[in-house]
Amino acid sequence: MARLVMKFGGTSVATVERIKNAARHVKREFDAGNQVAVVVSAMSGKTNELVAWCKEASSVYDQAEYDTVVASGEQVTSGLMAIVLQEMGLPARSWQGWQIPLYGSDAHGSARIEGVDGAGILAGFDRNREIAVCSGFQGINPRSHRIVTLGRGGSDTSAVALAAGLKADRCDIYTDVDGVYTTDPRIVPKARRMDKVSFEEMLEMASLGSKVLQVRSVEIAMVQRVPTYVRSSFDDPENPNPGTLICDEDDIVEQQIVTGIAFSRDEAQITLRRVADKPGVAAAIFGPLADANINVDMIIQVVSDDQATTDITFTVPTADYERAKGLLESKHETIAYQTLQGATDVVKISAIGVGMRSHAGVAARAFRALAEKGINIRAITTSEIKFSVLIDAAYTELAVRTLHSLYGLDAA
Repeated sequence: MARLVMKFGGTSVATVERIKNAARHVKREFDAGNQVAVVVSAMSGKTNELVAWCKEASSVYDQAEYDTVVASGEQVTSGLMAIVLQEMGLPARSWQGWQIPLYGSDAHGSARIEGVDGAGILAGFDRNREIAVCSGFQGINPRSHRIVTLGRGGSDTSAVALAAGLKADRCDIYTDVDGVYTTDPRIVPKARRMDKVSFEEMLEMASLGSKVLQVRSVEIAMVQRVPTYVRSSFDDPENPNPGTLICDEDDIVEQQIVTGIAFSRDEAQITLRRVADKPGVAAAIFGPLADANINVDMIIQVVSDDQATTDITFTVPTADYERAKGLLESKHETIAYQTLQGATDVVKISAIGVGMRSHAGVAARAFRALAEKGINIRAITTSEIKFSVLIDAAYTELAVRTLHSLYGLDAA
């Protein structure tokens, strides 16, 4: 007998019919003798509708009340899933975040998980193998006793945290894809599903543009060492595919140099020309951006021939581009740059693989291959297990396909 958490995303529970299909996956695991906790998202599109209602009610709304409204989407789904499971003759009850309880910080709308007390769920397991159907995306602040939500995609984080709190043998994330692919198969038809991928690689892929899992869920899985599967809820519940296992690097026998190619269109480039090359200038630029909660990614500094000025280029999320520009323009006299240039028609392409640690020249091969295709590289960043290049958005598909083939990731 195993103990597992099964999470179903919004597309998997978009209608009552789909909830019934997801319930058949739950029944399969229950019939196999397993203890099962289920985490559900809101029905597809429901959270967007609830957010729109908040904005319609007030242009400036209380974040605590916002959480009260948007958390209701998962409450509906958990109740419906419990009803469907009961109709199938299975012992099930719904649990809201505050009932578990899953404790979160007081940052309404983007709370961090502070702990999970699964004693009530475990008691239900011991009593009659009761299936706990939990609302994802939400918890309770232990000090204010108010509902808090974990940010978009937070149901993944809820599921992995619950799995850690229950000491589950694994966490199965059911979504609309049947696993993690070497890249987006819509761009590269030869992309293939991976049987296993390491926590570190998945964390990089999630943060660099892969939409399969939320970044924070992978962080928790890695820290708590929770084996996590990505599987499709649209598989036949009686004969599902295995999906992709996210696990320790040591559990992967054959490790490729490059595991996958990710890309992110959510990038904007800002360049400050002829900035004085002196101590404190970088702090004057990036300090205000940090205070405004604008994340800066790639940073390149090029010193001019006269050694007195420098050009500084960096990237920010597209959604923060205009805000970042406005902030820097307001600091023009303090920073003392000559001109500010920007671009939003850029994309970040990344290659990820733990095999890079022990192989030299991996990035150099990519730079050569991109040059042969006439693709200019605007910026480069590297780490131990990945490198990223910033290029013109028009070359996205060509660059992804080129690198995917270069590192032997095309399906045989």
